[in-house]
Amino acid sequence: MVDAGLIAIGAGIAVGLTGLGSAIAEKEIGAAAIGAMAENEKLFGKGLILTVIPETIVIFGMVVAILLWLNM
Repeated sequence: MVDAGLIAIGAGIAVGLTGLGSAIAEKEIGAAAIGAMAENEKLFGKGLILTVIPETIVIFGMVVAILLWLNM
């Protein structure tokens, strides 16, 4: 029973910390993208792509959590 609880805590930490890291990165990238678009409107596409990239980190954390959950 203790093993299942520790696996669940590990899965929660995996998703939570990747979400937190992604949010911090997205905040900085979003602010820089808005500043760049204020200078040049043609940078919208690049700013959008750079804003979405940190979301992949959360997907990796979710994959780790699913792998841990399936291992229970």
